[in-house]
Amino acid sequence: MRNIDRLPFILAGVLFLLAWLLGFPMRAQSAPLGDVQCTLIADAASGKTLYQDGTCDQRFSPASTFKVPLSLIGYDAGILSDEHTPTWDYKAEFNAVKRDQKTVDPVIWERDSILWFSREITRRLGAETFAGYVSKLDYGNNDVSGNPGKNDGLTHSWVNSSLKITPVEQVDFLRKLLARKLPVSAKAYDMTSAIIPTFQAGGWTVQGKTGSTRLANDADKIRDKRSLGWFVGWAKKDGQQIVFARLIVDTKRTDVPKGWSTRSGFLKDLPLLMK
Repeated sequence: MRNIDRLPFILAGVLFLLAWLLGFPMRAQSAPLGDVQCTLIADAASGKTLYQDGTCDQRFSPASTFKVPLSLIGYDAGILSDEHTPTWDYKAEFNAVKRDQKTVDPVIWERDSILWFSREITRRLGAETFAGYVSKLDYGNNDVSGNPGKNDGLTHSWVNSSLKITPVEQVDFLRKLLARKLPVSAKAYDMTSAIIPTFQAGGWTVQGKTGSTRLANDADKIRDKRSLGWFVGWAKKDGQQIVFARLIVDTKRTDVPKGWSTRSGFLKDLPLLMK
């Protein structure tokens, strides 16, 4: 090969080396994305970290854990009234999975994680009011714009889209909820606490919400092979109250939504973690 023919290859090699040395981002589409796990437990009153393990400062879609702030919003705005009001019937236009094709009230909404019910709440709020509430609650990155160019933030932003939150931010938000330091009514606090599912774990009374989704690559919106599971909430035992967030992002498949298996694992671990 003549020297002049080698020049483009030499230049390419030099540019690649410079980019690596200077820390410029280089795309590697085929490189596998790593697993992420976090368990974070804090004292509800003081905020003192009682247990922390894993990567807890990386933002991900809240998925159905967003039903916690959305409950506060729905009750504060008067769209939701009590545990069983409103009761909305399923419509074919909701295009929901078969298990969600049923009549739903606020308790069932939280218990069974019914996405179409969430979307009916946000539709009734309207885009401006919805965005205003998320901003006032200072939830995650506050971004409810949705997917670029699709104008779907009102109904899609919290499920593998623009709205993202870290486990640390989840815990901070829950502490504010329990301390009633968010800009919502007393009724909103009372009713949200009334409808969040309750569990028992080694003497702990736990209230919390799961979240599950399949992830997409932010740059290209292509599906990667990982799935996400959240379990966030609060718990009481012997006068002590804690807030927690567990996040699992990996390629392991389960027979149930990732959030459900994440919840099961946390409830099993909690008594051991808080000895």
